[in-house]
Amino acid sequence: MKCKIGMVSLGCPKNQVDAEIMLAKIIANGYELTNDEEQADVIIVNTCGFIEDSKREAIDNILELAELKKTGNLKALIVTGCMAQRYRNDILDEMPEVDAVVSLGSNEQIIEVIETAIKSKGRAQYSAPLCNMTLGGDRCLISPSYTAYLRIADGCDNCCTYCAIPKIRGKYRSRDIEEVLAEAKNLAESGVRELVVVAQDTTCYGKDLGERLLLPELLERLNEIDGIEWIRVLYTYPESITDELLDVIAKCEKVVKYLDIPIQHASNRILKLMNRRSTNEELHTLIEKIREKVPGITLRTTMIVGFPTETDEDFTTLAEFVKWARFDRLGCFMYSAEEGTIAGEMEDQIEQDIKERRYEVLMAEQSLVGEELANSKVGTTTTALIEGFDNLNKCYYGRTAADAPDIDTKVFFTSAKPLDIGSFVELKITDTIELDLIGETI
Repeated sequence: MKCKIGMVSLGCPKNQVDAEIMLAKIIANGYELTNDEEQADVIIVNTCGFIEDSKREAIDNILELAELKKTGNLKALIVTGCMAQRYRNDILDEMPEVDAVVSLGSNEQIIEVIETAIKSKGRAQYSAPLCNMTLGGDRCLISPSYTAYLRIADGCDNCCTYCAIPKIRGKYRSRDIEEVLAEAKNLAESGVRELVVVAQDTTCYGKDLGERLLLPELLERLNEIDGIEWIRVLYTYPESITDELLDVIAKCEKVVKYLDIPIQHASNRILKLMNRRSTNEELHTLIEKIREKVPGITLRTTMIVGFPTETDEDFTTLAEFVKWARFDRLGCFMYSAEEGTIAGEMEDQIEQDIKERRYEVLMAEQSLVGEELANSKVGTTTTALIEGFDNLNKCYYGRTAADAPDIDTKVFFTSAKPLDIGSFVELKITDTIELDLIGETI
């Protein structure tokens, strides 16, 4: 009998796609997958290594799962993902609990890694170059059956001074558009209703292929695929949001009116130090243009507080920008100094208590905006994707087109008749709970 394989995948959607490709290979080779960690013979921890908190989460998971070598069936613990790519030698040197460390370029070898680890042939490092990394292929979805991430590229050329992604995942590499479309059709045929388009920078898709930016064409062609109801785009960098892209979003019925734009700051001085290519003035103009071209669009962004040398004046500029922009969704990170980055070597690093205070001020301001925007939806009608039933509160829950999976808000609603998970329903919004909506079926 083949041994049982478990996997814990951490971090972003791009990392999840890597995990799903590896899981498909594992199934194709006759292994059994298990969600019961106590029963697993081999556990793979697919790590994130983006910021300090994500590295700590990965380490905690590794150490906790390693205890199953004493209490469960665990024979081998394998580490993959961004932290494995970035700290292969350190993991082997400092974590004797780990049996194999696998670089991103070695994900293709996951079966060989498992078989070697099971045979206890010693601790091993697999370090094939990034050019060997598979960006597509068969996948075993971790996400619910009705939603899937569609990765169109990997790597990044933006070289923001705070970010280690170019060092971890290499240069920007676009997938062939026909390959992406074929994958999307396969996902639709398997029952996926929502595609979430991801890359480190989706707006740069196609630039490395010697062609024009291809995201607008891709969205138009995805819009024609039968079975897909929603197409959502994440990680759109402001510098490459073109009029053509906005026109496509406005006219394509299945492309939800939602853009995730990682802006990071609004002080021109800090933006320059971050090696961001937009200015405060350009960001103002862009947001006004987006809302003019795509009325009713939901805008999500992320900001960083506590970047090296950030003054009270810089932070005030950021806070005023956030208040003016009235983003529908906003996430905030406290700056984390990453080794090997330019910002990590800068002088005048900001004290943790100042970062925390600025974070609290920004999120408090955004919370007020979010509650006002949520309250403005009371009395309106909307479409929701049904995600589950809450047995405690005896109601269904799901997401509207304004909400990306796992990161945005929910809508809770009642229905006089049973509903199918993964289907769409029309709702009337009747109330709110903080940022979440309450509704009833029409």
